Amino acid sequence: MVGRRSAPSVAYFLVTHALFFLLACRLSASQQARNYTFVHDARTAPEISYYDYIIVGGGTAGCPLAATLSQNATVLVLERGGSPYGDPNITYLANFGAPLADASPSSPSQRFISEDGVINARARVLGGGSCLNAGFYSRAEADYISGRDVGWNSELAKQSYEWVEKKVAFQPPMKQWQSAVRDGLIDAGVLPNNGFTYDHMYGTKVGGSIFDTAGHRHTAADLLDYANPDGLTVLLKATAHKVLFHTRKARPTAHAVVFRDSTGAKHRAYLNSGAHNEIIISAGSLGSPQLLILSGVGPVDQLKAHNITVVLDQPMVGQLMSDNPMNAVFVPSPVPVEVSLIEVVGITHFGSYIEAASGANFGSFPDNDYGLFSPKIGQLSTLPPKQRTPEALERAIYNMSKLDRAAFRGGFILEKIMGPISTGHLELTSKNPNVNPSVTFNYFKHPEDLARCVQGMSTIERVIGSKPFSKFRYDTLSVPQLLNMTATAPVNLLPRHSNSSVSLEQFCKDTVMTIWHYHGGCQVGAVVDRDYKVIGVDALRVIDGSTFNASPGTNPQATVMMLGRYMGVTMLTKRLASA
Repeated sequence: MVGRRSAPSVAYFLVTHALFFLLACRLSASQQARNYTFVHDARTAPEISYYDYIIVGGGTAGCPLAATLSQNATVLVLERGGSPYGDPNITYLANFGAPLADASPSSPSQRFISEDGVINARARVLGGGSCLNAGFYSRAEADYISGRDVGWNSELAKQSYEWVEKKVAFQPPMKQWQSAVRDGLIDAGVLPNNGFTYDHMYGTKVGGSIFDTAGHRHTAADLLDYANPDGLTVLLKATAHKVLFHTRKARPTAHAVVFRDSTGAKHRAYLNSGAHNEIIISAGSLGSPQLLILSGVGPVDQLKAHNITVVLDQPMVGQLMSDNPMNAVFVPSPVPVEVSLIEVVGITHFGSYIEAASGANFGSFPDNDYGLFSPKIGQLSTLPPKQRTPEALERAIYNMSKLDRAAFRGGFILEKIMGPISTGHLELTSKNPNVNPSVTFNYFKHPEDLARCVQGMSTIERVIGSKPFSKFRYDTLSVPQLLNMTATAPVNLLPRHSNSSVSLEQFCKDTVMTIWHYHGGCQVGAVVDRDYKVIGVDALRVIDGSTFNASPGTNPQATVMMLGRYMGVTMLTKRLASA
């Protein structure tokens, strides 16, 4: 009878809606907890304001830094993007890739293409890259922490990691496919089996994740829970245009930041008077060197080319840029696999890290996708970098839409090299801070980087051929047959001559992609000192991944968040000691 439900249907309807209501209440409570009273749209900001600290960039380093400094000072954070809260594409693991595929002006990610031809992205949202990435959480190696480049205090670094982990790090579920990758790595000789740990250790381990067991992302913005709300102001959609300097002193001294809100209205934030008050740039590896140059601190030829007043000729700003090259193999599976991002890593002695992602999200209809390796987000490896034109991406996306669902069943095993040794540079293209600078990474320019990729790909071959992984590969198909079967898929598979090191070298060059771990441009020892103070000027620091000489650990986000906390504690300690 139309309009009536059977008793079971009514019961199901009531239970379902009751559960939905409870879930909605829980989500609402969660959102309420993140309805920070100190976060405002920049349009509400006064034309002139004063603070003890001004932080440009509310990202992976800026949020923990601000939360810490707010305990005993007034802090302003200028974030050019919006809030991550309430955006399901950021929150839910199954929606990974959607923000990276969004090319609109309001997207939480901003796409850029390096001069190498590799398509990449930079964050434009409170919480920074932790709102966009694949979630893996792993600390830096002990030698990195205590090494000559950074020389962090090991105990304070440990405490800072733990402070971060209480809010955003979780043990991943480790279902069948990820377990098979782990066991395959062990079978392939990536030993020992270190179990679950946040620490960086040679061998195979299960690392942490910023996705909780329900598949909900926790970002650096969650670290603002620690903030003193009376000491912090966060302005969203506030784009910094330049840092202002007093130049009549012996050394230029930073004293204000000019920023604009979403309407284009200009605002100025000034430092309060005080010996410990400072401006901190935490705008990321593109944004931080870009803002320094826009402010007159950079290579003099670039400053003059853009008619920017020279505050300090600093030729190393924008230099030594690096991006850890990533190469991956898609392995179709004869059986269904779970949805997973990065949970396991093989840390080799030869300098390659092996990771994996899988799942039903690769084939979620109507939008078939390969998540971490989708041409929708620029990850097109079937063409060499310079051939990855917008037209080629569109063709790949179209071809992907025509594939049978079975073509999306499986997962990717990837390798990323440590370091890298190869470096490039960044150059200003416009005085508009919303316009991407030009960046060159010079992937595989150094032969050792290429050798590490070859060894990493050889290890992946052994993992795929291992007994523990056998359930998730087609035993009846040879590699050439597998290649022919999926030749039209917009993903890469093993090279046709997999036993030839030459072909593996070419494979590495032709299929290189990003894993979004680029860094440099304001490196320690070149642009900033070991206290992260910009060399040659006063009252200005850079605290973020642009200061790294190499990417820390297997995935840098844990260390970027740790650095924000670490430097916040260090700066506050000195401030209180002199009070």
